[in-house]
Amino acid sequence: MTEAHKIIIVGTGFSGIGMGIALKKAGFDDFVILEKGADLGGTWRDNQYPGCACDVPSPLYSYSYELNPSWTRLFAPQPEIREYLRGCVTKYGVGPHIRYGRRVEGMEWDDATRQWTVRTTDGERYRSHAVVSGVGALHIPTYPDIAGAMAVDSDGAFAGESFHSSAWNESADLSGRRVAVIGTGASAIQFVPSVAKRAGQLTVFQRTPPWIHPRPDAPVPPAVRGLLRTVPGAARGLRGLIYWALESRALGFAVDPRLMAPLETLARKHLANQVPDPELRARLTPDYTIGCKRILLSSDYYPALQRPNVELVTDAIKEITPSGVVTGDGSRREFDVIVYGTGFRVVDSATELNVTGRGGVKLADAWSSGVEAYRGITVTGFPNFFLLLGPNTALGHTSVVFMIETQVQHVMSCLRILSRERASTIDVQANALRRYNDGLHQRLRRAVWSAGGCRSWYLDDAGINRTLWPGFTFEYWARTRRARRADYNVEV
Repeated sequence: MTEAHKIIIVGTGFSGIGMGIALKKAGFDDFVILEKGADLGGTWRDNQYPGCACDVPSPLYSYSYELNPSWTRLFAPQPEIREYLRGCVTKYGVGPHIRYGRRVEGMEWDDATRQWTVRTTDGERYRSHAVVSGVGALHIPTYPDIAGAMAVDSDGAFAGESFHSSAWNESADLSGRRVAVIGTGASAIQFVPSVAKRAGQLTVFQRTPPWIHPRPDAPVPPAVRGLLRTVPGAARGLRGLIYWALESRALGFAVDPRLMAPLETLARKHLANQVPDPELRARLTPDYTIGCKRILLSSDYYPALQRPNVELVTDAIKEITPSGVVTGDGSRREFDVIVYGTGFRVVDSATELNVTGRGGVKLADAWSSGVEAYRGITVTGFPNFFLLLGPNTALGHTSVVFMIETQVQHVMSCLRILSRERASTIDVQANALRRYNDGLHQRLRRAVWSAGGCRSWYLDDAGINRTLWPGFTFEYWARTRRARRADYNVEV
């Protein structure tokens, strides 16, 4: 069966839902949102591990036009974020446009008809004039390149229960069991304290220690929530204060890494206050400039590592056997459960879309020398195709929802150009894409992510940052929210 619409959106996270809301607010109804799952939420649907919550203060983690004065905590837990998205879908009438259980397996551009054909794994086809990808970057789990690890080597693999944190196995009983956690990234920092309370023995395998700031989380009292709901400008004012406080950190991230010193001082004080043992503290102290890898927030991770039933192992893992883990020093440890807290394949996420543009060129081939897009949104040779949270639009210092809204405005601007000029295609000019990315990467080379002395998931195999925006978000907003007509080829 083939279904035809003007616009197809892929994904129902903040990006896809935000795009749908923008279309509805503009009075446009001829669109569908294809969602692979049985429910909406994207990252906030898939990640349901214990302790899962936002690491950006909740007053800022929302659409600017739909503030939520009802967050119960300063850092919103996963269920509340998902409910917020559900509320947005209902309020703005996006629900009828969503098609659940539609996993996209490919999309092809036809120059003759000037349309996209989007294919799903259940055999359905959708034709449209434009496609907006809102799949995000945190949806393809990554596993360590270790013999016996999941998705790496199934022969002789671990015989017990094992799963990635993004697919948490609720049926796995961790009570009193021997549990291994591989990885100490943002997810592990959140779920390790909970697992430590339940497991008989917990072993945390750390490759590189993260810099950690205290997490100033607290319940938002009902009286405060009432004030935010009823006092004009209160919620907006609080959001503004948080925005500018976080935005100031971009000075160290992108302008001069030496300005990260106050943030490192805070992290060192937090570590010293929570870990009195000098030997353990040394193993938890990073050897790179703070911000080179993601700064994490937690006030209960360090205490969890000091529980009598918890062991921190910093020796490299040599292999995973049917009974457990073998480290480089030859030590063997047996486990009942292994949890991978090893993050996501962020740089690869967009190439997984299987997009074919003009002349039969695959998006993966167009990116064979590196993933890049104009403003992180459009790619030459792929007309009427838009990426939300595309290359170099993620952030290290504030809420990514701000970036999503700006990108949605840019897409709407492109669609208005098509409508105003009664055109059939809009395609970014190659020289505009090249000029933009040359300037972008010149800035990135001096930023802390490249100059901070670490290797992170921000970088591709060539060591080039394909993930983060190298500056202030208000700068991105000012330059991106409206499409420059001169940077695009528009054909009638």
